[in-house]
Amino acid sequence: MKFCVLMGSPRREGNTAALLGPFLEECRALGVEAETVWLYDRAVNPCLGCMACQDCLEGPGCVQDDDFEEIFRAMEGCDVIVLATPIYAFFCTAPMKALLDRAIYAGTKNYGAEKGPKLLAGRRLAAIATCGYPPERGADLWEEALKRFCRHGGLEYMGIFCRRDWGKREPFMNGEREQAVRDFAKAVWLSIRGEEL
Repeated sequence: MKFCVLMGSPRREGNTAALLGPFLEECRALGVEAETVWLYDRAVNPCLGCMACQDCLEGPGCVQDDDFEEIFRAMEGCDVIVLATPIYAFFCTAPMKALLDRAIYAGTKNYGAEKGPKLLAGRRLAAIATCGYPPERGADLWEEALKRFCRHGGLEYMGIFCRRDWGKREPFMNGEREQAVRDFAKAVWLSIRGEEL
């Protein structure tokens, strides 16, 4: 089983990374192969809206020469895409937004001379997020966008794990959060196997 983890945080020691660490440890313990791509270290330009990708049915077909196609191939080659991001202005960070704009457009061939495939169809998608509000008000718009992304692209949505940052009033990580994100990793793994926690 293979997970492609797309990390949208600019901070390697930040809150999102603090949740991702035990998630990945649990994945390794379960025998999951996980590749992590730090999006702030990669070049993924915004979509140009040129529609050239729509007439390339066998791959993404984007005209831009950056890291998008390599990342998209990693998304295609996995069982589960895991999106890890802090929530900025009620949505994911800018590098992740640019990637997802291009992935859903280049990956779903609806607008070319002939209707083509959904290149990410059959993959599963899960998310890990942090925000400064209660998750039901801080990450709700992001989660709705993920559900629509999955419906449009033919992916299976597997849920979101989100925790609030209270700022300097208290430490972000604690034993409950570490165990809960480990349980989330296990729940995703079990779901793929047709089992439950």
